[in-house]
Amino acid sequence: MANAHVRSLLPLREQLSIEFSTVCDVYQKRLDAMAALTGAKKVRDYRSILDDKDIDYVLIATPEHWHYQMAMDAVAAGKHVYCEKPMTQTPEQARKLVARVKANPKIKFQVGVQGMSDDSYETAYQFVQAGALGKVVLAQIDYSRNHRDDFWTSEFDPDVKPGDNLDWRAWLGPAPKRDFDPDRFQFWRRYWDYSGGIASDLFVHRVTRIIKSLGLTYPEKGVGFGGKFNFTASLAEIPDTLNILLDYPGGPTVQLISSMANDTPVPHLLRGHKATLEFMRTGFTITPQRQFENEAKMYVHIKSGGERTELHHQNLLDAIRNGAPLKCDCDLGMYGVIAVALGNESYRRGKVARWDNARGRVTLA
Repeated sequence: MANAHVRSLLPLREQLSIEFSTVCDVYQKRLDAMAALTGAKKVRDYRSILDDKDIDYVLIATPEHWHYQMAMDAVAAGKHVYCEKPMTQTPEQARKLVARVKANPKIKFQVGVQGMSDDSYETAYQFVQAGALGKVVLAQIDYSRNHRDDFWTSEFDPDVKPGDNLDWRAWLGPAPKRDFDPDRFQFWRRYWDYSGGIASDLFVHRVTRIIKSLGLTYPEKGVGFGGKFNFTASLAEIPDTLNILLDYPGGPTVQLISSMANDTPVPHLLRGHKATLEFMRTGFTITPQRQFENEAKMYVHIKSGGERTELHHQNLLDAIRNGAPLKCDCDLGMYGVIAVALGNESYRRGKVARWDNARGRVTLA
């Protein structure tokens, strides 16, 4: 993921007046490759970057279990931050991080849900607020893929040698200690210690779109259903199929749909009493319900921007230099973390999950 960020930004260095100062990785092969790509200095400990007063902002593109500590340390060091999604592993972490960011008002903190750099969702919010859809009662959105033999896996890297070119203990960091496992190292999204699987890697992209479009904050309750239905022999702990329903106070219900064994898409809809808004690659359309054809209006929005990391970085730079509003700030990042956490906790515990805002945590009914 870090390579994708850097490769999108390299052609824009002069235009954006940026430079890559230092790169960090606990796996020497990747560290060397990134240094060769950028010409940047190499370090093995991220705290060396935070100690460098000449560095203005940092990109955190690590497995999910490291996001919280690195982000907390970066904000404490006075760095602007681009943090890959999900912003943190848990809602409790998210609330602590938001508090730290807000205690440092000069810090600009962008969460890597780069789809927010597509203007469709902030524009949809304006129509929703104006009543163009009537009361929105249901939102549906999906993110599905298909794999042949196993999901979220590929060939092993034969060059990995823990204790030689990989600091396995540093990679584990705050996660439970265990002996080196190549599957956990390379395909960490498949394990609960390091990732929330479909919910935190894919759904967080989708639910953030809905949250932004409808101006949602904290869900009231949620349920998650699914299982390892197709890839039953997989080493993965996470399900290959997951569906989440979230109820927000007063509505709507938000439906999140995914499978790693079938990639046929589902329409991305905001279902209102008077009209339906459908998101598409080009933007969105608003179509009146038959009963309100004389009251609601057809509308077609052609998007500007797009789901591109370089645009998301440009927005962060504009926020740093000119005070522009962030496309995905820490509050929006937190709402996404909480939404997917309810679904995962419900799925894993087999109970309805509720959000206790007073105590800032998920409870199970």
